Amino acid sequence: MDKVKILATYLPPDAAPLIGRWIDYFKCEFKISRNRNSKFGDYRPPHSGKGHRISVNYDLNPYAFLVTAVHEFAHLHTWNEHKHKAKPHGAEWKNNFKKMMQPFFETAVFPPDVKHAITNYLNNPAASSCSDLSLYRALRKYDVPKESHTTVEKLPVKSLFKLKDGRVFRKEEKLRTRYKCIEVNSRRIYLFSAVAEVEPVEK
Repeated sequence: MDKVKILATYLPPDAAPLIGRWIDYFKCEFKISRNRNSKFGDYRPPHSGKGHRISVNYDLNPYAFLVTAVHEFAHLHTWNEHKHKAKPHGAEWKNNFKKMMQPFFETAVFPPDVKHAITNYLNNPAASSCSDLSLYRALRKYDVPKESHTTVEKLPVKSLFKLKDGRVFRKEEKLRTRYKCIEVNSRRIYLFSAVAEVEPVEK
């Protein structure tokens, strides 16, 4: 099975040929990775005889997978141009991210709500697409619904929730953009994103 057909099972099919060409052009090892709660994707520059390496989580919906892939290819392109002289998410990366996203706008790959959220995000792209809540929410609408899961912002204050690792937290008040939550066993305080996916726990 050629890589474009494989990519088309994770990406919007119309986007797969260009991502396939980028993999060849940049001589990049492109890996579809297991889920990582802390990040959607990753870029590693050439090191110890290995070339460019990009990984993207396998369980993202097609639009989130594509945004993440373009984000990481923009890192690769920026490294080729500036090596370590450019900041990871500085002006050089932002310009490359905007340029590399443009072909997917021209082929109408994204639904209107996602395109609108990406356009706003592109005005000043942050380190991660999940740190921009409007873009993250737009992308999340296209996830396959998971029974028994919700987001922190939808839970009532003082309610309990747990993470995949089994730790249980109690939701407290909102502090600017994040929610203060207390781990029940350790009493330690953690800050959670409004859109962090959690499982409610009955008291």
